[in-house]
Amino acid sequence: MTQHHEDDNILIDAEEDDWAWRRKIRSNPATAKVYRTFIFILGLIVVIGGVIALPAPGPGWLIIFAGLGIWATEFEWAKRVLDWAKAKVKSWELWMRAQPWWVSALVGLATLIVVLAIFWALFAISGVPGFFPDGIENWLKDLPGLG
Repeated sequence: MTQHHEDDNILIDAEEDDWAWRRKIRSNPATAKVYRTFIFILGLIVVIGGVIALPAPGPGWLIIFAGLGIWATEFEWAKRVLDWAKAKVKSWELWMRAQPWWVSALVGLATLIVVLAIFWALFAISGVPGFFPDGIENWLKDLPGLG
């Protein structure tokens, strides 16, 4: 496997790629430009989708990181940002593992409260969806601000 190295380039060079098919694309300036433009637009669409998904319940940040991962296949700045984010997530994971069980429980409870608040705000703005079973839909509509 080729060892990746960082240089002052913005783009990942052909010789830095572990995959033969991308090395071939990158070795031709015309195909490299078309391919990089495609990757940039694809990554942009995915990142924008993630930003749109942020206020709604769902994996907005995961979608943003997926778009960043797409960009990181071609752009060194995106690879550096993705590596930085991975390091932060890893340090958070290691910190959480070192905590007593009750800290993990409090973090889980805080996360649950935030997710429930996001759902409540979404339903307050857009209304309770009709796809819920009648009992759940009626219970939700009885909550303050959702009726």
